[in-house]
Amino acid sequence: MRSDNRLPGWAAALIGLVTGAVAVGVSLLAAGPVKASAFPVVAVGDAAVDLAPAGLKDFAIRTFGENDKPVLLAGIFAVMAVLAVAVGVFAARDLRYGLAGLAAFGAVGVAAVLTRPGAGPADVIPTVAGVAAGAIALRVLLRRASAARPDDARPEEIRSGDARPEIRSGDVRLEKTRPGDVRPAETGPDGARPEETGPPVMRAGRDRYALNRRGLLTGVLGGAAVAGVSGLAGRALSSRSEVSAARAGLVLPRPAVPAEPIPAGADLRIRGLTPFVTPSRDFYRVDTAIVVPQVDPRDWTLRIGGMVDRPVELTLADLLKRPLVEADVTLCCVSNPVGGPYAGNARWLGARLADVLRDAGVRSGADMLLSTSADGWTCGTPLDVVLDGREALLAVAMNGEALPVDHGFPVRQVVPGLYGYVSATKWVTEIKVTRFDRDTAYWTTRGWAEKGPVKTQSRIDLPRDGARVPPGRTVIAGVAWAQHRGVDAVEVRIDGGPWRRARLAEAPTADTWRQWVVDDWDAVRGRHTIEVRATDATGRPQTARRAPVTPDGATGLHTVTVTVA
Repeated sequence: MRSDNRLPGWAAALIGLVTGAVAVGVSLLAAGPVKASAFPVVAVGDAAVDLAPAGLKDFAIRTFGENDKPVLLAGIFAVMAVLAVAVGVFAARDLRYGLAGLAAFGAVGVAAVLTRPGAGPADVIPTVAGVAAGAIALRVLLRRASAARPDDARPEEIRSGDARPEIRSGDVRLEKTRPGDVRPAETGPDGARPEETGPPVMRAGRDRYALNRRGLLTGVLGGAAVAGVSGLAGRALSSRSEVSAARAGLVLPRPAVPAEPIPAGADLRIRGLTPFVTPSRDFYRVDTAIVVPQVDPRDWTLRIGGMVDRPVELTLADLLKRPLVEADVTLCCVSNPVGGPYAGNARWLGARLADVLRDAGVRSGADMLLSTSADGWTCGTPLDVVLDGREALLAVAMNGEALPVDHGFPVRQVVPGLYGYVSATKWVTEIKVTRFDRDTAYWTTRGWAEKGPVKTQSRIDLPRDGARVPPGRTVIAGVAWAQHRGVDAVEVRIDGGPWRRARLAEAPTADTWRQWVVDDWDAVRGRHTIEVRATDATGRPQTARRAPVTPDGATGLHTVTVTVA
């Protein structure tokens, strides 16, 4: 197993990288027909998300926003690349070391895959296939890169046709015969044969690099081709294209209870101001899914059980036959900092969750709904909020189209007035009627509050923080929300002066945000600080006390600083 051929470090590193790429590509190919969570890279990423402390997750969201998952995957691939280089370097010394490193990779991948919800023995096949392919690639690449030269081969520098090169040592002329042997070509003055004192010739394969550059090049290109073709085929075999086609072909019924037309005054149509309706493509996405679940609507079912008299199981066809309701609802993430972007307003279409629960017959004493998504994420929703008359929906559409896959296709929960971590389960597949003292959800086990009512918030969109604006009449505008209570007033103050009332746009219901504007500020040259606060429809003003997002949402007044020049 041990090789006398010593490859240059760069060649060993390159072999390791290609070996790792082959292992990843083949594992993705093998995972294609199974499911995304069987791909070990995704499984490791999901496990990392689950095991990361809440503070680290908050940091990732604050720092990278909706790009936190691509950053995590990039980090995983970077670590894998470093470890793959190490595998190549150690394998160049002894193949057994490299194979042991691949086996360790496989053990981590198998452990991560088996921790995923619903994992079975078949889910480890992609990891095993990837490790096996990597082991084969490692052997082949090392063999192709190593120049096969026997120990007694003559180095090129001493070959010159039939001539026998000579080496002089003092007055004695020494003649080379074969590598490592030196005999005198002539006798000394006394006719005696001197001692063999010439330097030995270096033997090929020991002190020299034994690198077959052409073999390495062809091997690397071949390995890269295998990795690339396997990866592309794996993506093609996944259900992504099928789910997208099924979504595009879904025919949505007309709502039994359509929403009222959006009032003409709901959108002030000020350039740079957040629109009243957030386009689906711009709607924020914050969840724990490294790879978006691809749920085939033909196979989707929703199971409702637990503390119910009649467990229910619904298909998508069953759900679409129910009376569907349209509702304009603003959603907000609990990770949204003061003035942050993780809020959006859309028109949703779905079946009333309260009606489905009544059909199942909720038993006395239940106070929580534990919902589960297709990727195993869980959410605990206060039962009384769902049953109090608000439009809590099992939504199938967003802004007039079937739910985007990123936002929960085919079905998700939408509950006005609660932060998403306790209400807005995407790709929902199960709802268990239970109690808070019996079950805990994903985020509550990590230190977040059990119940997450949305706090009154307001945000300045214009002018932006740090902006330079010309002197004179300047528009200050933004949005404010207090879902299911409604926003009754918004006030602005500049440089700590008196609060001045903003003009509010219309709002169709208390479950949406409201735009606001102050358009009579005469800005003078200098540096200015602008603050905003909202008052909800119960008469309670937004608190100025600063609090972090943990454990139940940030508080404080959004403040921007601008320079007038």
